[in-house]
Amino acid sequence: MAHTWPIGGGKGGTGKSFLTANIGILLARQKFKTLLIDADLGGANLHTIIGIPCPDISLSDFINKRCLTLEDTVLETPIPNLFLISGARNKLDIANLAYEQKMKIFRAISGLDYHYILLDLSAGTSFNTIDFFTLSDSGIFVCCPEPTSIENFYRLIRSVYLRKMFQILKAHHFRNLAEKAEARNRDVIISRPEYLLKILKEIDPEKGDTIERILQAFQFKLVLNQVRKRDNPRVGILMSKIVEKHLGLKIQFIGNVGFDERVHDELCRKGPFIDKYPYSQVTVDLRGVTNVIAGTAYEQVESPGSSLKDLSALSEESS
Repeated sequence: MAHTWPIGGGKGGTGKSFLTANIGILLARQKFKTLLIDADLGGANLHTIIGIPCPDISLSDFINKRCLTLEDTVLETPIPNLFLISGARNKLDIANLAYEQKMKIFRAISGLDYHYILLDLSAGTSFNTIDFFTLSDSGIFVCCPEPTSIENFYRLIRSVYLRKMFQILKAHHFRNLAEKAEARNRDVIISRPEYLLKILKEIDPEKGDTIERILQAFQFKLVLNQVRKRDNPRVGILMSKIVEKHLGLKIQFIGNVGFDERVHDELCRKGPFIDKYPYSQVTVDLRGVTNVIAGTAYEQVESPGSSLKDLSALSEESS
């Protein structure tokens, strides 16, 4: 069964497509059969980052039944063990998928035979992005070390968290419990999903504990991208602590990826960065992140920096 990793960010420009492509290449070179799915509906560009021409076939061909199976839309890449489902030829209205269309895609993805499936999602908290995050009990959030990106990350993970909770309630026939919690304060539950779990545990401690255990089993991970030398290298660790404190949700910080102006240059040349600069700090960082995803050992170096209190204040402002 494939390890499915949705990869998203709360803000555009965080480099999630760049990370998705290069992590996919590194996994493939570790002999893992890896599939990249460009699920940035309406803004697909993974093929460009990998360095292949605009494909003639895309996800739309499966949705619109021009291809009988999702596997029929899979493209080979010049990199052994790396495959792509492109979104480059998608219709403009694909960004607004109907529920039935999403379910068709989800069912098809679950039947694909790969070691790893990486989904490059659109930025923000759209229904499509959040729904794709619910495909798996794991997921990667990409963020930059700047206040606006951190605020949007916090909004995105709260939205995913809330959707996961409602899915659990539905799956375990806890609908009446959810309705009771919602009746207490609907506005609070929508804006602060962490309170929903608190209310559920007050109404029915046993079922509340069941929900909490399921949520704690999720394997969300955080990558901080475009980190400059002057940035605090511990920001990602602090963000993980805040998420756990306020949402009760464990999210593992798996590394910083440094800022390098050559990334922009290589994107313009339409080729994999790690091939052009195999010994750069960015490539070293990407290898470290990939090793965590692949389950190999990785040591995280912590350095002193800004206080947890400062970051906590920032997250409160974004609430």
